[in-house]
Amino acid sequence: MNPRDCLLDSFCAAVDAADPLKIVPCHLPEPPQGNTLVVGAGKAAAAMACAVEAHWPAAHPLEGIVVIPYGHGRATNSIMVIEASHPVPDTQGEMAARAMLESARMLKPDDLLLGLFSGGGSSLLSVPIPGITLDELQCITRQLLRCGAPIQEINIVRKHLSMVLGGRLAAASQAPIHSLIISDVTDNDPSSIASGPCAPDPSSWQDVLTLVERYAITVSPHIMAILQKNVSTGSNETPKPGNPVFRNTKNRIIATSRQSLAAAAQFFRARGITPLILGDTVTGEAREVAKVHAAIAREVRHYSNPFKPPVALISGGETTVTVTGSGKGGRNAEFLLSLAIALDGLEDVYALACDTDGIDGSEASAGAVITPDTLSRAEQAGVDPVALLNDNNAWTFFDMLDDLIVTGPTCTNVNDYRSILVL
Repeated sequence: MNPRDCLLDSFCAAVDAADPLKIVPCHLPEPPQGNTLVVGAGKAAAAMACAVEAHWPAAHPLEGIVVIPYGHGRATNSIMVIEASHPVPDTQGEMAARAMLESARMLKPDDLLLGLFSGGGSSLLSVPIPGITLDELQCITRQLLRCGAPIQEINIVRKHLSMVLGGRLAAASQAPIHSLIISDVTDNDPSSIASGPCAPDPSSWQDVLTLVERYAITVSPHIMAILQKNVSTGSNETPKPGNPVFRNTKNRIIATSRQSLAAAAQFFRARGITPLILGDTVTGEAREVAKVHAAIAREVRHYSNPFKPPVALISGGETTVTVTGSGKGGRNAEFLLSLAIALDGLEDVYALACDTDGIDGSEASAGAVITPDTLSRAEQAGVDPVALLNDNNAWTFFDMLDDLIVTGPTCTNVNDYRSILVL
């Protein structure tokens, strides 16, 4: 057994378990008496649209628009696919989101709004609220992405600054709404995934102001005035749980990190390797999470506890990186570099960490792998792992060792996949 190939194949099994072409069809609703409008956003939206078109009854009208990050496209027929910027919004995404909003407003009670949402949708549905420009929204987004905040908190801000997110798309429709959602968040909360275009939003303007202050997000005086006014008056709030706009709305989670981890566990089990799922809700600073994983790997390697090797330690979730350096990173690469340093060449231990969407951070790689000789190879190449970790430059470390994993966009997204193989 080649450990590297084994890890890569387990990652493929995890991604395959979240393939929209396989999971969407069995969750499709009954066609309405009237028309069906498909709207969607996220890294899986185009693949989800393909699955809808392939399985929707030919006798029933179908049209729509979905917006995806650049490079995540699939060929569709009646559903328009627009590519836009991620994770920082651009004019393409704004245009697509405005078109969705206007189309939803034209629906009648006997029509259907079919939502297709996945991770990555938040930046793609950015129609700024009145008083805020797209440039200002971009500036705020960049700061949020670098501050180390968890995605749920980032999306609280995004929801309130968008005319589409935080349940506002649902509020625009008179038709029943049926949303199919591929989850990329640890709690599988529909209000957090793609910032919940059709889900009630329990957060408030006060939460937004608190987060802006907590993470020292720089905003202009007029934006601060908007935030403070909305806090004091309660105006321009997103629709909350119990709001009548959601009386005919169904938000259904159809793929999760847990399902993908279970598929990977089955992959290892079939090869005589004991899988141990450490959880699908692992969060925290990537480099600190890695130290905990390294301690567990040592316990298995040295003491056969809780299981005798071979063991695969599997985990999912979404770590964060507080960016203080100037390097090229990605949370999975940073996790692995910290893990390699913590393991310090421990024999018979291999690891992979990749994002199931195929994009680790903003780099053109899904993640990377480490082997027992990672640090020794780095020393031979004159590469300083600690210096690169401190500069948030893990991508460069693994690029120099030729240990990056490049898959291209997978057209799905159930968050991170990490596997440590102890032989």
